[in-house]
Amino acid sequence: MRSDNVRCGMQQAPHRSLFHALGMTEEEMKKPLVGIVSSYNEIVPGHMNLDKIVEAVKLGVAMAGGTPVVFPAIAVCDGIAMGHVGMKYSLVTRDLIADSTECMAMAHQFDALVMVPNCDKNVPGLLMAAARINIPTVFVSGGPMLAGHVKGKKRSLSSMFEAVGAYAAGTMTEEEVTDFENNVCPTCGSCSGMYTANSMNCLTEVLGMGLRGNGTIPAVYSERIKLAKHAGMAVMDMYRKGICPRDIMTEAAFRNALTMDMALGCSTNSMLHLPAIAHEAGVELNLDIANEISAKTPNLCHLAPAGPTYMEDLNEAGGIYAVMKEISKKGLLNLDCMTVTGKTVGENIADAVNRNPEVIRPIDNPYSQTGGIAVLRGNLAPDSAVVKRSAVAPEMLKHEGPARVFDCEEDAIAAIKGGKIVEGDVVVIRYEGPKGGPGMREMLNPTSAIAGMGLGSTVALITDGRFSGASRGASIGHCSPEAALGGPIALVQEGDIISIDIDANKLELKVSDEELARRKAEWKPREPKVTTGYLARYASLVTSADKGAVLKVPGKEQGL
Repeated sequence: MRSDNVRCGMQQAPHRSLFHALGMTEEEMKKPLVGIVSSYNEIVPGHMNLDKIVEAVKLGVAMAGGTPVVFPAIAVCDGIAMGHVGMKYSLVTRDLIADSTECMAMAHQFDALVMVPNCDKNVPGLLMAAARINIPTVFVSGGPMLAGHVKGKKRSLSSMFEAVGAYAAGTMTEEEVTDFENNVCPTCGSCSGMYTANSMNCLTEVLGMGLRGNGTIPAVYSERIKLAKHAGMAVMDMYRKGICPRDIMTEAAFRNALTMDMALGCSTNSMLHLPAIAHEAGVELNLDIANEISAKTPNLCHLAPAGPTYMEDLNEAGGIYAVMKEISKKGLLNLDCMTVTGKTVGENIADAVNRNPEVIRPIDNPYSQTGGIAVLRGNLAPDSAVVKRSAVAPEMLKHEGPARVFDCEEDAIAAIKGGKIVEGDVVVIRYEGPKGGPGMREMLNPTSAIAGMGLGSTVALITDGRFSGASRGASIGHCSPEAALGGPIALVQEGDIISIDIDANKLELKVSDEELARRKAEWKPREPKVTTGYLARYASLVTSADKGAVLKVPGKEQGL
């Protein structure tokens, strides 16, 4: 056992004295030491139930012969952080979570880990840590929120943000907005659509790092407590069999994850997180393969904000395994990949059943023959940009219009709500990338304002920042290289014509090469927005979005 380094032999007598100070018995000291990484706090709705999940995990570990020990991980609520300086502190926590978990696990020599995340950055941050530490590890999330109900229809957080836009447009009263406010988020859990948190929890199942139901069993269901107990038992089984994260998170597993990303219509943030997790696992995940996979992967699910179904509906329809079973009928998944169950993907999904073809379209009746996410390239984004194709109105898959240029999110929101954006416009928000933001803020406020004001099918938005999974419409993010690095998005001028062709994976600025070269020669880097604290350190180390916004390691090439 790794924990022998802190518990066995005369040299470790001082260490054992500290375990005695914890109230640990001799019997406990002889069992494998299992760290339970708890993201519990009282500010994130998706995390307020994690104390119950953690207690259930501890029971499962103890029942299976381990000694559970809890330690914490931080978490930011993206919804509460949205639209102000707080959003600069969201993505950056992914690395804090990974780093602090590595520190705790290595300092105390745990034999195995159970990760208990839920919301946006905790899942990828802890997956990064799992790959880095590489000891037996199982994930069990806090589960999704139930959908709210307003005027007889299911609703979610994206509906709330769009209601604010509708109020600004004069199409909704204050009383109606209050009705939404009081009813769209009725329970604890990660917000109820296929937003970033639920996308990553579902993809954790696909990667093989979580048990069946990890992504879809609602937070308030007792089945979630049973799942947590089984996760505790599963990690002990992994420990005895010597199965570690890098045995599971292989190149084939990441291809499976990208494939299911396309089938499910996940958040575009998955295109930021999957490369970062793969990087820690020693796998190079080039986004170029995303379009290759998308071209042959049917989109089977339209969960909110792309459609009228929610995570609870996906769970009742058979969950992620049922979607995987449908996709496997086309031979698109590697069924030999190992998982935390000790079984292969193929063995895990063998008995999965699609119980609702309206929620999970059958493989021969997809929403589209291509996947839910597209990676775009062109002279505006030579290193790529990303769009959630499944949430784009059909008439906006191909669009050309004049650029309306803003150097920060706040200026764009003021223009949208002030009625200065009209049909046909292409809103450009720049200097919001990983380095320029710093922190690569999500743009749910401007996309929701556009949708709420009735412009969702006529106005596009392009940014070197990113979008919430709750965003819909022609919202193109991760534009790389970012403006702070002198990327072409920094050279766009008011009124320039921008051409978008999502089906052809093209994003073009209708300006001559000569004119772009002239503008580039005149461009000067801007002074950093933040010069102190963690954000300044982050900005100095972060790589481009197309590399997963991972942090540079001294002595290595950028992004490697």
